[in-house]
Amino acid sequence: MKKIIVFFSIPLVLISCKEKEKEKESDLDRTEVIKLIAVKDSLNLAGVDLRGVDLSKLNLSGADLTEAYLLGANLEGANLLGADLWKANLEGANLSGAYLTEAYLLGANLEGANLSGADLTEAYLLGANLEGANLLGADLWKANLEGANLTEAYLLGANLEGANLLGANLEGANLSGADLLGANLEGANLEGAHLRKANFPHANLTGANLSRAVLEGADTIGVKGFKK
Repeated sequence: MKKIIVFFSIPLVLISCKEKEKEKESDLDRTEVIKLIAVKDSLNLAGVDLRGVDLSKLNLSGADLTEAYLLGANLEGANLLGADLWKANLEGANLSGAYLTEAYLLGANLEGANLSGADLTEAYLLGANLEGANLLGADLWKANLEGANLTEAYLLGANLEGANLLGANLEGANLSGADLLGANLEGANLEGAHLRKANFPHANLTGANLSRAVLEGADTIGVKGFKK
């Protein structure tokens, strides 16, 4: 008696984690957020899933967005004055022209986010992930970026006057034409950074790594810890 062995072909559908994430729906949509803004004295969206939601030009000042999931959300021109975005996920989000003065972004994920022209004056970005973020012309006056990851970030013409970049990672970042007057870059990693025509007067570069950095035309008058 012959044995017949039958092989069953089971199709395997391999879906990446990011593709699965995109398939999920947000907890709230734009209309529902607008309704909450209208009836709430203080907006609490802590931990809420707002992936891909259009929140452009909304008034979210002072909102609690701690650990909110804002992957790919549209926050263009939104008012986030003093908003709490502690550990929020803003990867790939559009924050161009957003008002983030004194916003709390400690440990937030802003990888690949668009922050061009955003107002981040005196914002708290300690330990934030801004890898590959677009900060073209952004205003980071006196912002606290201690320990932040700005690897390959685009900071062309950005205002970083008086900013705290202690121990920040700026490897490969583009800071051409940026204003770093009086900025604290002590112990920062600027390896391979583009610093053409950057403005450094009275900045602190003590212990900073400037290997392979391009400093053509940079103003380094009175810079502390800088060696040509």
